[in-house]
Amino acid sequence: VFERDDAPGGLLRYGIPDFKLEKWVVDRRIRVLEEEGVVFRCHANVGVNVNVNDLLREHHAVVLAGGATVPRDLQVPGRELKGVHFAMEFLKQQNKRNADLDPLVNKQVESNVFDEHLLATGKQVVVIGGGDTGSDCVGTSNRQQASSVTQFELMPMPPKERTPLMPWPSYPMTLKNSSSHEEGADRLWAVATKEFVGDEQGNLRAIKVVDLEWKSGTDGRPSSFVERAGSERLIPCELALLAMGFTQPQYKGLLEQLGVELDARGNVQASEKDYRTNISKIFTCGDTRRGQSLVVWAISEGRECARSVDEYLQGVSVLERRDLSILV
Repeated sequence: VFERDDAPGGLLRYGIPDFKLEKWVVDRRIRVLEEEGVVFRCHANVGVNVNVNDLLREHHAVVLAGGATVPRDLQVPGRELKGVHFAMEFLKQQNKRNADLDPLVNKQVESNVFDEHLLATGKQVVVIGGGDTGSDCVGTSNRQQASSVTQFELMPMPPKERTPLMPWPSYPMTLKNSSSHEEGADRLWAVATKEFVGDEQGNLRAIKVVDLEWKSGTDGRPSSFVERAGSERLIPCELALLAMGFTQPQYKGLLEQLGVELDARGNVQASEKDYRTNISKIFTCGDTRRGQSLVVWAISEGRECARSVDEYLQGVSVLERRDLSILV
C-alpha cells in the first residue's frame, strides 16, 4: 500500500475527528493488516516521488483507491481573504495535534503545505455546508472554544418526521442532529453566501448572505430557488470553513500519468462488474470510482475489487461477493 501521508488510514485517520473515531481503532486494523503481510509505504506520493512506470513494471496489478480529494470550492468575491479555508485543512491540523504531531509539518511530498495554524479559539466561526464534514467542523470548533459557531445550509430545513413523500422503507430525508449540534451551534437554513467581506489588512470579518425561497418540483421536493428580496445581511465571521463536499479524485500526477479514462463526473471510469479501468492491470474502487460517498461503501467496493483482482491474477477466486456466496 502506497500512502502519501506520514501514516496509513486516509480520512479515517486525518479527516474524521477523534471524538467520532478514536485512532486506536484505525491503528488496531493497520496492525492486523501488517501481521497478515500487508506492507505500507508511507511518504510515497505516486506520480511525485514514486515513479508511475516503476509501479507498473514491478507489480502485476494496481488498485487505485485514493479517494475523491478535490474539495468543492465557493468562488464568490472575497474568497482570497485570510480566514477562508477548506474544512479538511482545519480538521487535518487538529487530528495531527491530537496525535502529537506538528500540524504545519507536511511530509506528503506535494504542494499542499500548511503555512499557518488554523484554530477557532476565540473566533466567530461559520461552517458552510450541512453534511457530516460540516458537523465535524462544528464539533472541532466547539472543542477549540470558538466564541460562536454558525452553520449554513443551502437547502431548506427538512421535516423532523417522515412525510407522505418519503414512505417506509424509502430513506427518510428528515432533520438530523449530530452530537456536535447538540453541543451547540446556530444553524441557518436556505441561505446562500454572496460575499466574504474583509478588513483593510485582508482578514475576513463578515459574510454577506441572502435568504432563499425554494420551489417544489412535481415530486413535492425542493427543486429550485430564488433569492428573497431585501434579505441580504452581514454575519460576523473571522473563520469560514468550506465543507461542501468533494468533486472528484485528484487528476494531476498519478491519474494523469497513468492515462486512465474518466467518467462524466471526473471519476476514474471502471465497471462495477470487475472494477477494471481501460488499462487491463489497473483497477479502482471506492470514492475514486463512484465519487464521494460513505466509509461503508469504500469498504464494500474494496472487497468487491479485491475479488476481481484475485480472479484476474489467478483465474478463479473463493472470496465472497455481495451477490455470490461461497456457500452456494
